Amino acid sequence: MAEVLVYVDHVDGAVRKPTLELLTLARRVGEPVAVALGSGAEATAATLAEHGAVKVLTADAPEFADYLVVPKVDALQAAYEAVSPAAVLVPSSAEGKEIAARLAVRIKSGIITDAVDLEAGDEGPVATQSAFAASYTTKSRVSNGTPVITVKPNSAAVEAAPAAGTVEALAVSFSEKATGTKVVARTPRESTGRPDLTEAAIVVSGGRGVNGAENFSIIEALADSLGAAVGASRAAVDAGWYPHSNQVGQTGKSVSPQLYIASGISGAIQHRAGMQTSKTIVAINKDAEAPIFDLVDYGVVGDLFDVVPALTEEVKTRKG
Repeated sequence: MAEVLVYVDHVDGAVRKPTLELLTLARRVGEPVAVALGSGAEATAATLAEHGAVKVLTADAPEFADYLVVPKVDALQAAYEAVSPAAVLVPSSAEGKEIAARLAVRIKSGIITDAVDLEAGDEGPVATQSAFAASYTTKSRVSNGTPVITVKPNSAAVEAAPAAGTVEALAVSFSEKATGTKVVARTPRESTGRPDLTEAAIVVSGGRGVNGAENFSIIEALADSLGAAVGASRAAVDAGWYPHSNQVGQTGKSVSPQLYIASGISGAIQHRAGMQTSKTIVAINKDAEAPIFDLVDYGVVGDLFDVVPALTEEVKTRKG
């Protein structure tokens, strides 16, 4: 069976969930070979093997931490040349998509971004994407070279599938451009204790109807009761009620959770583009004619200041 390269997103050896999802998808089209780079790369092996990686290629060098993107592209290209894979899968983060695009240019291959599913085809892997603000679903395959595919978080269930996970050192020769952009400072992100917005299984978002930064505590309370991430519409972010890093939409982040709860959000196309692939969508809005109700699985016509606190209390009661 052909091998499939999977780029590993990890933090000091702790593998992030989107990578485990990639391993699930990779097994549909071949044998997963993971590529782990930087500090803690070898520590990822046990987790990767548990989820199906037959081999783990590792490399560590100061360049991976001290410079942006290009050293990682150099390493992924080295892995590609060593393995000759049937496809290369990369998490669909901002960095992941840049790495994938640069690799595709180097190896003269086609690229598919933001896939939400992957299946084997007679002429290579077939990727499912959401197009035109998720109004359409398309199926695509790369017709030139080795497919390079980035996959959105929450596109597949994480499945344990124990494999050998043999660790091999990857020899990497860095290009002249590898040291072109140096990282001069890092500021740790302040932890909220909530899951990452793009990876969360549940997202609770607030919009213009929240009517003020001080009222986002209602949204946060519901999110915390569910173990969810907090999102915001562009209107709420532009008004200064919530940080831009939490914006969901075409100019913010795309999310695809199992459950998306939209509170006080009208459902403009800009917002829909960022959350329409959510598996189950619930809207709470006092305007029965709000466009968001054309999209949802469940809709509640009511004042969010009555509905959301009541829902929060019900969740706490059932969990308690």
